[in-house]
Amino acid sequence: MFSYCADPEGLQTAAWFSCYLTTGKHIAFYTSFLTVICLLAITAPTALLFGFAGASAARSALAPLRWIGKGYIAVVRGVPDIAFFLFFVIALDQGFEWLRHKVNCPDWTDPIRQGSDFVVCDAAKMPLSSAASWVHETYGFMLAVLTFAIVFGAFAANVLFGAMRAVPKAQMETAAAYGMTTRQSFWRVLVPQMWVYALPGLSNLWMVLIKATPLLFLLGIEDIVYWARELGGTKTPRFTDYPHGDWRVWYFLALLVFYLGFTYLSERVLGRLTRRLNKGQATAVGDALRKAAA
Repeated sequence: MFSYCADPEGLQTAAWFSCYLTTGKHIAFYTSFLTVICLLAITAPTALLFGFAGASAARSALAPLRWIGKGYIAVVRGVPDIAFFLFFVIALDQGFEWLRHKVNCPDWTDPIRQGSDFVVCDAAKMPLSSAASWVHETYGFMLAVLTFAIVFGAFAANVLFGAMRAVPKAQMETAAAYGMTTRQSFWRVLVPQMWVYALPGLSNLWMVLIKATPLLFLLGIEDIVYWARELGGTKTPRFTDYPHGDWRVWYFLALLVFYLGFTYLSERVLGRLTRRLNKGQATAVGDALRKAAA
């Protein structure tokens, strides 16, 4: 990046580190922090949407819909996260390619399953082999986001289902007495009040989601864990202009500081949100706020 970086062997300590920390790989390392933040920013609302749909289905009066909702919660929560991540990304990818294969290559006669290989026509590849590298990276990232959302959506559904049941039945009965339909009482009475009961569980789930982001590394995405291991490992003069020993402890220490700082900021924001939602509510926190104000 700097003009004096042309000859790394003649650099002093400070100049050496300024050149070393601004190499292309380090820029990719810094950018990978944005990858993690983008994952959280997209996954959290998407998982909450999956969770709300699952919780609503689980409390449905229609038996088939109720079975689907409770089955989704039970199955996904009962499978280890790593196994589900490794399975579901492959299953999604092959499912998309199978659908495209049926549409784009109707004349294909060879079997798609050939032993342990999954073979589709070139037009069905996701993405196409001729696509730019950023398309492949974006596609892999979106598969990871969808997988994260489905997994954590099941946990969110369990939390929201419990929160819906925690809302006093008298509230719903009063809404019905005032002439509200089931749909009106759901959206105007149940949903606004359930967040008070759901927020503690959703807060814990958000912390778990933050800690689960290193699973991107297992999905083949170049996240901060990938680059920390890649850059921190021993480098010899034969393979790099900036040789060094095993510095992984320092790179992973940087990740430790990042995650601790992020969780601390999250706790502050969630604490303020909890106090805001409980203000005026008939809950223990709400009573404490009223006593403090008095």
